[in-house]
Amino acid sequence: MTAIERSRTVAVVGAGTMGQGIAQVALLAGHRVLIYDINAELAAGGVGIVQDRVDRMAAKGRLDPAGAEDAIGRIGAASALADLAGAALVIEAVVEDAGVKRALFGALEEVVAPDALLATNTSSLSVTELAAGLAHPGRFLGLHFFNPAPLLPLVEVVSGFATDPAAAERAYRTVLGWGKTPVRCADTPGFIVNRIARPFYAEAFAVYEEQGADPATIDAVLRECGGFKMGPFQLTDLIGQDVNEAVTRSVWESFFRSPKFTPSLAQRRLVQSGRLGRKSGHGWFPYGPDAEAAAPHTAGPEDAPEKVTVVGDLGPAAGLVELLEEAGIAVTSTEHGGPYIQLPGEGQLVLADGKTSIEFADVVYFDLALDYRGATRIALSAGADTSERTLAEAVGLFQKLGKQVSVIGDVPGMIVARTVAMLIDLTADAVARGAATAEDIDTAMRLGVNYPLGPSEWHGRLGRDWAYDLLHHLDERCPGGRYAPSLALFKLGYAEDAE
Repeated sequence: MTAIERSRTVAVVGAGTMGQGIAQVALLAGHRVLIYDINAELAAGGVGIVQDRVDRMAAKGRLDPAGAEDAIGRIGAASALADLAGAALVIEAVVEDAGVKRALFGALEEVVAPDALLATNTSSLSVTELAAGLAHPGRFLGLHFFNPAPLLPLVEVVSGFATDPAAAERAYRTVLGWGKTPVRCADTPGFIVNRIARPFYAEAFAVYEEQGADPATIDAVLRECGGFKMGPFQLTDLIGQDVNEAVTRSVWESFFRSPKFTPSLAQRRLVQSGRLGRKSGHGWFPYGPDAEAAAPHTAGPEDAPEKVTVVGDLGPAAGLVELLEEAGIAVTSTEHGGPYIQLPGEGQLVLADGKTSIEFADVVYFDLALDYRGATRIALSAGADTSERTLAEAVGLFQKLGKQVSVIGDVPGMIVARTVAMLIDLTADAVARGAATAEDIDTAMRLGVNYPLGPSEWHGRLGRDWAYDLLHHLDERCPGGRYAPSLALFKLGYAEDAE
């Protein structure tokens, strides 16, 4: 199955920001483009905005003048749906209302040729449901672009229950030819990105609700230790708390209120209070000319221990041994027992495993890092029975390695570790249920939300049992199903063991 020919027309219905962006992508790929909107002035305005963008690209040397002039001549506004009769592909980007979209596609079906593809850019509605009333649902699919469409490479190509595989493949090839990175997925709630990304927000909010740490500290740990580009509190303020919570609630409802996707009460209170983020001047953080940026909790200086003993295999944290030696801390090792770092005061420093410090005599937990060498901040947690000396030695040890240290509450799984474990689990479950391949999910999460690694890449780094064991421990301490490891994750460990 080949891509839609560049000589064929692509139509976009909806002249808002997303519609303009999709139109620009198709236009610069070489198609004739028509923009239609129920408001004719908006359609004409959308055409003008895209033409202005093309002009500016030429002025900046990103397009040659002849190419820009040609593109500007290939886009126009349609005054009626009937004007879209010759389109080979029609993509809608109208209001997220199922009734409005179904009515639109019903009308389009009366207009376009039998071989034309019909696509929705919905991010939250069921593609299968939108196609239910069509006479020819096989040509209907989802093409979920991310905003801004001209800049972000990812496009989710969503097959509904009735979508013809040939239609999905033609759309995939077309988007690929436009210079985008398409990923294939089934019509499941949230598709790939909005489904898999839920724990990134939910676990941060849960740590906050458990009084584990404040928003600025949680954000800093996920950025500076986990390698994520933005923290979830900062990001949801940017997105809009109402928008982010609506997506979470939609996915939760669509999965029959599964505890895996339970919304945050704290975020609900933000929305109810009108603190929607940047657009309202206040969300998790205040905004405006007089607002002061919230600072993460950072521990004061402590003396580093002169020597430590590494007991057992530290697994994902094994790279710390080399860093300790480079920092001048004497390291002795023993293979039996552990895994933990024995401190001089007899306390233990343990990688987050889903348990709590209070269960042990004198333990400090440290969080998972994307790269312990590159991390600039480490989170530690201690229980009520952890000695002051042990906590001070743990703080000093990481400070000696050049890290800032944030001490958080005795939260099982800490921050980065529980977030990554949940991302791995949701991915394993989605793959097992045929929602998408592991490779496409990794691509989607890297490109769609700029994660440092895809969940399956994390899983490969951390080992076959790491996420399962951490979630199993979390589930014992926080029962209710949210942290219960999926059957898919359980099976994945056995499958890898058999290789």
